Amino acid sequence: MRFFIQLSYKGTAYHGWQVQPNANTIQEEINKALSTILNVKIEVMGAGRTDTGVHAKQMFAHFDCNKVFEAKILIQKLNSFLPSDIAIQAIFEVGTEVSSRFDAISRTYEYHIVQHKSPFATEAYYLHKKLDVDAMNRGADYMLGKQDFTSFSKVNTDTYTNYCEVALAHWEWDNNVLVFTIKADRFLRNMVRAIVGTLLEVGIAKISAEQVLDVIAAKDRCEAGTSAPAKGLFLAQVEYPKNIVS
Repeated sequence: MRFFIQLSYKGTAYHGWQVQPNANTIQEEINKALSTILNVKIEVMGAGRTDTGVHAKQMFAHFDCNKVFEAKILIQKLNSFLPSDIAIQAIFEVGTEVSSRFDAISRTYEYHIVQHKSPFATEAYYLHKKLDVDAMNRGADYMLGKQDFTSFSKVNTDTYTNYCEVALAHWEWDNNVLVFTIKADRFLRNMVRAIVGTLLEVGIAKISAEQVLDVIAAKDRCEAGTSAPAKGLFLAQVEYPKNIVS
């Protein structure tokens, strides 16, 4: 039997999602907790791979298990076992061929910026420079649609294509936090942070909004801005067809 698990986490203390040697990761913590509680080796596959220090408001993973358990009780046990910066919201059975990674139809990320230093804004990038948010939104508009995002990807990745279809890219204030929201069918490694870094260059008038088109056309990572710090990035939502997650 295959199950989906919905979770959220603060990524500050972790070297990203994916299991790796000699590093603490979210996937490793979930594997360990499930295997211990169910007394059988469990390995989860996530909907994506967040990098070191990146957070998730909503992440999905799937795992296979033939042991009988009550989801509500398992959730309670997992939340007691796991560190305080990882939380489980739901566990439910899906078809044996369903994949949390490959059946996702879109992912939405948020990037949070604060412009006044605050000890409570620990999951946001503190940037005191004055920003032209209207110009940043004009630049963000050029990200929409299906196009080649090579300029915003880490080099030498194993992706089969660098084309992504972006449905939403927009900056807006949420109280005292400037939030960039971007939704696409898929994302490349480091893509959101590179886009944010480029749009921040628009915001401080280092480049014009129209020059974003030149950055995209160049298909060269050196033409885009410096990647924004990981601490402000959140995986906000993963969407699936209604027959998988309603």
